[in-house]
Amino acid sequence: MSIQPSEKLKTINYSGIFLSCFSDYSEKCIHATPEHTMVYLYSGEQVIQDGDEIITIQAGECAFVRRNHRLLMYKNSKGDELYKGISLTFKRNVLRNFYSQIKKSDFPKKVSIAEENVFKIKPSPDITSLFQSLTPYFDDKIKPTEGVAHLKIQEGIYALLNNSELLFPILFDFTEPWKIDILEFLNENYKDELTMEQIASYTGRSLATFKRDFNKISNLSPQKWLIKKRLETAYYKLKEEGMKVQDVYLEVGFKNPSHFSTAFKKQYGIPPTEI
Repeated sequence: MSIQPSEKLKTINYSGIFLSCFSDYSEKCIHATPEHTMVYLYSGEQVIQDGDEIITIQAGECAFVRRNHRLLMYKNSKGDELYKGISLTFKRNVLRNFYSQIKKSDFPKKVSIAEENVFKIKPSPDITSLFQSLTPYFDDKIKPTEGVAHLKIQEGIYALLNNSELLFPILFDFTEPWKIDILEFLNENYKDELTMEQIASYTGRSLATFKRDFNKISNLSPQKWLIKKRLETAYYKLKEEGMKVQDVYLEVGFKNPSHFSTAFKKQYGIPPTEI
């Protein structure tokens, strides 16, 4: 699939199989999907930040990312190579069905559940052949059938199980996802442009559950809480750190100075230029 330099991030999704390709810049995103994911890189570089740990994936390498764990991901071009990668997502109903059909005697004995959230997958012929076989389906004129997409997902499960016995108890853990503290998440990520649906997902909740839980901790709506937090941070940076307005509004998450100035004056009674 070709991509012009002016194009931004392009992602195509076929039944849980994603290809992302974009031009010469870096894309930062927060990853916290409710499903396990396997990522393979064709070109460019992907950097995954899990707390203090940094995992770098180069072209030809593959990684497995656990569900419901919030990570920072940087998808970078490298030299003349654009970022291009394919990821497979493994939904629980697919894993449950797979689990019900395989021999339990094939399972490794006494495998402890690993604490890692990201696993670099060792190179193997089954991994390479799986992802190479997917590239034709990302031509704009070719679309795989649901049956083919399902078979590729199953092939991915087999490849992971063949690669590391540590993935057996992780893939077939069907307990409910945990929830993380809403205010902790918002205080760490208030600058990012996130929808309410994304925040709910990243904190391990449905949108309805997120709204209900948020109402228990604040009289404000989530959107108003975020704006208030951004303005309080901006006020501190202007008054205590002496930062300039044109630098502050972007740093705290506003997209244009006019919106920032209007919101600031509404909350503090004066424009930010008078601080």
